[in-house]
Amino acid sequence: MKLYRLAFALSAISAVILTAGCSSTGNQPSTTAQPTAATQPQKKEPVLYTGEEAFNRMMGLAMKWAPDAEPARVESVLTTETTGQDGKSTIWRGYFVSPSRRSTKTIVCSGGRQPDAPPFGVSPEGAEGAYNAQSASLVFSHYLLKIDTDKAFEVAQQHGGDAIVKKDAKQPVTYVLLKDKKVNVPVWYVIYGASEADRKGIGVINATTGAFVSAGK
Repeated sequence: MKLYRLAFALSAISAVILTAGCSSTGNQPSTTAQPTAATQPQKKEPVLYTGEEAFNRMMGLAMKWAPDAEPARVESVLTTETTGQDGKSTIWRGYFVSPSRRSTKTIVCSGGRQPDAPPFGVSPEGAEGAYNAQSASLVFSHYLLKIDTDKAFEVAQQHGGDAIVKKDAKQPVTYVLLKDKKVNVPVWYVIYGASEADRKGIGVINATTGAFVSAGK
């Protein structure tokens, strides 16, 4: 199967200290308490999403932007917060197309806590893009996405991915959802690498049925 080019651009807790003193005149003991752990700022942990979880969040915002919005591409963004081997990422980006608005929109779902991460939650990114024949040809129905990235990763592992991960336990894995124009359904590209240029392998999984489609490097 022809593999389409992918472009993508990824406190310490204080204890309570009590001190008590008694004067010679029999005054009641006094206590001085340091701030408890509950009053200290807590380190916020990143939130990881599977592809379908992030997609559903982004799709909701996309339909508020345009009721007829449909996806053209969904991709995970590699960060140091996860390898992606469980089908999850802290940051996902979706590209949506609206025929009625004659434009496209990029939406981000972010659970990242790094300083350079997009705003936490779901938010639009950048200005609206141009609507043209190319963007229209990439659109697929959001109802066709029935297989999540954790399952797609599992299938890819069974078709060569396991050997790649055994060589590198920290092997980064990224995901891209695109329409397969031959069968007119979306497929998950499970990419063993931080980008297309340095990938060690790639598995293509039907995002509607979960069937293995092809593998390559």
